[in-house]
Amino acid sequence: MKNIIYFLLLISQTFWAQSVFDKGNENYRKGNYQEAITAYESILKDKKESCDLYFNLANSYYKLNQIAPAIYYYEKALLISPNDKDIQNNLKFAKNSTIDDIKTIEKVGFERIMRNFTGLVHYNTWGYISVGLAILFLLFFIGYYFSQTTVVKRIFFVGMFIIPFFILAAFGAAVFEKNLYQTERPAIVFEQIISVKNEPRENATEAFILHEGTKVFVLETVDNWKKIQLTDETEGWILSEAIKELK
Repeated sequence: MKNIIYFLLLISQTFWAQSVFDKGNENYRKGNYQEAITAYESILKDKKESCDLYFNLANSYYKLNQIAPAIYYYEKALLISPNDKDIQNNLKFAKNSTIDDIKTIEKVGFERIMRNFTGLVHYNTWGYISVGLAILFLLFFIGYYFSQTTVVKRIFFVGMFIIPFFILAAFGAAVFEKNLYQTERPAIVFEQIISVKNEPRENATEAFILHEGTKVFVLETVDNWKKIQLTDETEGWILSEAIKELK
């Protein structure tokens, strides 16, 4: 009986979220961007999220010229769908409205090759690829076992030796991407202008200044201060309330 109740609650919540989402979309089409934001954020408060929800929410904020939350929610959408071209393009437009022009230090050598390869898809997708390849290996084994001709047996035999390397590569990519996802702490600056310090205290000397919408990476936390690193590897301390972490 409890399982039926839980199932009915889940179904009702799903229909509610969809109806609110549709209402938000309708407000967006009519140009009522603040009302659309209210509808979308009510879904988030109910602990529901999706790539489309974050993307539409980001678009609404961007239409209101609220750059920091727009970039924040575009980045949230990219965490779910990292290769979505529409999200990437809109995020690029939003970043063009930021003040800080911070260079990105590209990875070099083997690390760059690894990141370019593993970053092709989400770590969950790499996991699915590993499972698919494992099933393919099983099919090759069955094909080899039941084949009657020498040529076909050789094809399945060679495949059984090659596929495990692809399985290991996909599994390794999944582990690498998941570890990176869990350890990396990206955040967006929400203060219009904020002083970043050399030490975690108010009267410390100023290291540099950041403006809203800039992406940073949190390295550690001390009281109400967070040590951050920029994409050019510059580091400093910022007040916790000045940024909002993406995960």
